[in-house]
Amino acid sequence: MTAVDQTTLRSTRPPSTASLSTFLVSPPSAEDPLVSAPAQPPLQATFPTKLTHPLPRRSEVSRIEAIEETPAKNADLSTDIPMYELTTVPSVVTPSVRSGAADVEYSRKYVRNGWIQFVALCWCFFLQGWNDGTTGPLIPAIQKHYHVGFAVVSMIFVTNCVGYLSGAFANVYLNDKLGFGKVLVLGSVCQIVTYAIQAPAPPFPVLVCAYAIAGFGISLQNAQANGFVGSLKDHVAAKLCFLHGSYGLGAFAAPLVATHFSQERHWSFHYLISDGIAITNTIVLASVFRFKTQDEVMAEAGHGPGEVGTASQSKYREILGQRALHFMAIFSLIYVGVEVTLGGWIVTYIIQKRHGGPSSGYISSGFFGGLTLGRITLIWLNRKVGERRVLFIYAALAIGLEITIWLVPNLYENAVAVSFIGLLLGPMYPILVAHATKILPRWLLTGCVGWIAGVGQAGSAVLPFITGILAAKYGIGSLQPFMVVMMTALICLWAAVPKDQRRVD
Repeated sequence: MTAVDQTTLRSTRPPSTASLSTFLVSPPSAEDPLVSAPAQPPLQATFPTKLTHPLPRRSEVSRIEAIEETPAKNADLSTDIPMYELTTVPSVVTPSVRSGAADVEYSRKYVRNGWIQFVALCWCFFLQGWNDGTTGPLIPAIQKHYHVGFAVVSMIFVTNCVGYLSGAFANVYLNDKLGFGKVLVLGSVCQIVTYAIQAPAPPFPVLVCAYAIAGFGISLQNAQANGFVGSLKDHVAAKLCFLHGSYGLGAFAAPLVATHFSQERHWSFHYLISDGIAITNTIVLASVFRFKTQDEVMAEAGHGPGEVGTASQSKYREILGQRALHFMAIFSLIYVGVEVTLGGWIVTYIIQKRHGGPSSGYISSGFFGGLTLGRITLIWLNRKVGERRVLFIYAALAIGLEITIWLVPNLYENAVAVSFIGLLLGPMYPILVAHATKILPRWLLTGCVGWIAGVGQAGSAVLPFITGILAAKYGIGSLQPFMVVMMTALICLWAAVPKDQRRVD
């Protein structure tokens, strides 16, 4: 009520014979006994500078409008004085309605941006799975083309390991200097260069060195994507399962194509398809994240900035000083090593021990298909049983199935068992990363997860290389007992990882 005259509010009550409108607008008469009474201090009409309830209830608005439009019972309708009009209602309602609509629009924009970013990272992981799923079916073709044995062909895993570890070390420095978006694109460009080198089937030493470049690029992308998703506020475990499910999907699709090319004369042309996927990955990452830092990207999805550490010592020292980190890194090394070893060497094992023929490469697709399904379809079971407890169950069941592959000389049983092992191994890595987000300092999370991922990717080179050495000395039959030992080590390491605890930032 911005136009009320203060002189009309000198009395604490209106005259009984006056209408509400007359009382508000008529000046007091000198003959009025109330005016001749002792002077009372005038009431001050004050109005709040900030509305505590900017949007009045519907019932209140209706009541105000009724007061404005309905004349008082005893009012003199012949008076020329206009009724007082309440003009404050529109000024209160309109800005709030507009503000609410803007908030809804911004909320939708945040959700849309978040999903676009997540899908881009899933495509990035699809390419990583494609890369790892390619090697196994092509090993027989590589051996035949270059006339090398198990030990020599295993050198591709060694150089791949060097690339992974180099990326894990460089990730922390590059993340601080370049930022999230630039590091992702740099890693994807490394893959483009790798596949362009491998496509014409270069000399064996060049082919081997190209794997190091791919390992470096994949390590950077893996670290950044895991750190980004792990830093989100909502549904971290489920999103990690879908993210790594994309990896399994790529690893499932790659053997289907690589098996076909392994039987062709130009087997290396498979890398042209890989190069095409890598180019699209680079375009997607550059257009979605636009070379921005992680805080800028998360702000576009409605998330607050990440936490900043206050420690004066080196970030490398802070990261490597986390005791739980090393248990999880070693677990990651063995887990990823088991995953890639089974997905790769199982083809050679089936061909030589079960006489499966060249089409045995499709068994590798069955393994990675099970891996994908396990990461997506077992989310409900992980939550119901408990992520820490259910991992022990998965590992024990996988060991039992691995023993059947070792002892039961049946091609079909082995193929089915391999697929179910993939199903059980699938949820383990997302559970590991989700657990890391609960017990590690958030401001070190990208670096820590990068280290876990980098060491894990090194395992995808170390264990297959050891398998090649054992196969050269004892035969490919040594694969199964070696896998049983490594899976048992996973149980022991997971028991050593600290349980959920309050994170100290």
